[in-house]
Amino acid sequence: MIRLALSRVILPLVVLLNLQPVLAGDSEPEKLVKQTADEVLEIIKTNQAEFKENPSKLYSLVDEKVLPHFDFNRMTDLALGRYKRKANKTQKPQLVEEFRHLLVRTYGKALLEYNDQTIAYLPMRGLLSRGEVTVRTEIEQKGGFPIPLNYELYKKDNGWKVYDISVDNISLVTNYRSTFAKKIKADGIDGLIKSLQDRNKSES
Repeated sequence: MIRLALSRVILPLVVLLNLQPVLAGDSEPEKLVKQTADEVLEIIKTNQAEFKENPSKLYSLVDEKVLPHFDFNRMTDLALGRYKRKANKTQKPQLVEEFRHLLVRTYGKALLEYNDQTIAYLPMRGLLSRGEVTVRTEIEQKGGFPIPLNYELYKKDNGWKVYDISVDNISLVTNYRSTFAKKIKADGIDGLIKSLQDRNKSES
């Protein structure tokens, strides 16, 4: 279930690497989404053969360039939903760390499957002054309808951070919420941590 949730959301993120130019009028959140992906694509194009042979180098790239713009504490809380209060001070950092590792590996593998799709940027929703916006895009599909791909961001003291992503109106956080809840009901918070650890070890 965890792999399914990620595969539905992460693979379409790769199309963000086929970017339109960053324009002077773009807001800070829009620039963040575009510039980060543009930088990663350039490195991937130059080193694709090496990354395929040694995925750990690709994982390091994703960890360094992409994931600092995600707020995994908030994403983990949202994914846990009402169970977030059940995670103690020892368990919570473990959950956040394993969640991060899982995303690094899945996103890294998706990057190597990029097929030159194109993307259109739509008008952003929300108010910058309120510190919470949605950067809206559409993935162009040959012979089919475009797929909505949206980023939810909010402003922290150290800049804008992504806290959720939706593809075709399916939320990454919502996908994880049901998966996490089932595991917690069956095996508790420690059981969820172990399942994430096992998944990460099997894919390392």
